[in-house]
Amino acid sequence: MDWNLLFLSFSAVFISELGDKSQLAAIALGGQSKVPQAVFLGTAAALILTSLLGVLLGEGTAQLLPERLVKGIAAVGFALLAIKLLWPAGD
Repeated sequence: MDWNLLFLSFSAVFISELGDKSQLAAIALGGQSKVPQAVFLGTAAALILTSLLGVLLGEGTAQLLPERLVKGIAAVGFALLAIKLLWPAGD
């Protein structure tokens, strides 16, 4: 087991999930539910499934494309998202 990779993966997902729409949805569902354990199990299962899909997609992509190209595409994508978020909205 690569403990550094485990910690890095946990940290990246934990920080990126704080305050996002799925957490707000879980708060809303948990607040109106008489069974918050069901909300927890449902949201945890959804996060696990989406993480599994991401890992499988990443593994498949790594077998088809060079790592440097995938990282470059990801960097350009994040840069475009950042520019879009910083750009003032047109009326």
